[in-house]
Amino acid sequence: MSRPRILVTRKLPADVEARALSHFAATLNPDDRASAREDILANTQGKDGLLVTVTDRIDAALIAALPASIRIISTFSVGYDHIDVAAAQARGIAVTNTPDVLTDATAEIALLLILGAARNAASGMATLREGRWKNWAPTGMLGTELSGKRLGILGLGRIGRATASRARAFGMEIHYHNRHRLAPELEAGAHYHTDIASLFSASDVLSIHCASTPETRGLINRETIALLPHGAIVVNTARGDIVDDEALIEALASGRIGAAGLDVYNNEPNLHPGYLNLPNAFLLPHLGSATLETRNAMGFRALENLEVFFAGKTPRDLLHP
Repeated sequence: MSRPRILVTRKLPADVEARALSHFAATLNPDDRASAREDILANTQGKDGLLVTVTDRIDAALIAALPASIRIISTFSVGYDHIDVAAAQARGIAVTNTPDVLTDATAEIALLLILGAARNAASGMATLREGRWKNWAPTGMLGTELSGKRLGILGLGRIGRATASRARAFGMEIHYHNRHRLAPELEAGAHYHTDIASLFSASDVLSIHCASTPETRGLINRETIALLPHGAIVVNTARGDIVDDEALIEALASGRIGAAGLDVYNNEPNLHPGYLNLPNAFLLPHLGSATLETRNAMGFRALENLEVFFAGKTPRDLLHP
């Protein structure tokens, strides 16, 4: 029996590509050039499935133009807002993602962002690299300690809980808001807030871990920033569109927000240039899941979903609109 034919839109870790080639008639992306829409449409001809990433915008128009042979789209990501799942389902195309496997890596980046923002890491590195560090000063580059501070977590899911666990080791007090309160064993002593106004007012550091949805896009805006304590720190490892860039940049420039740690942005990789010259913005280029261990695990999970589907079974990560 012939192997299922799949298109892999980006270059993946070597072990993942090796497994793809051993299980499928796989068309790989050898130079890791992001695939344009026309390339995806051209290269899906004669294919049975797609393995895509967050850089691929699989919207309703593209889904409508896919050949009838495409039966599944497996995304190399936890988030799936880049795929119109409802449009895919309407065409009878299954969609899967890769939950669970990037929890620890993303939580580590969240802590790096919290620490980097709290301790003026961006300014410190720039001072050294530009040759401006002349001497130690008792009042130079003062940051804030995390011990005893309140960490507000917007979305205490798997990654939020892993971030909270690490933050407790720094002596932080955990607060959170979800649509529904968690069971005590999952809260692990965290303080629940029924609404974001309550959470934000109790957050010396706000770490964003919620999904991008119509309700959360632009949630961090002038009105909600005003709810935070003066000088609070804002950290985002979730999705860039949850933040109103103009509002956050304005708050950072004025000192209303003391610092920000950002790993995700609107319109990646073309982040708002206003962030680049702010000394209190600690910026990373979407490194949340960027460990070899995690990227391998993501790839294997995406391939497992394809393997199970083509074996006539239901993938464990099958998505629904």
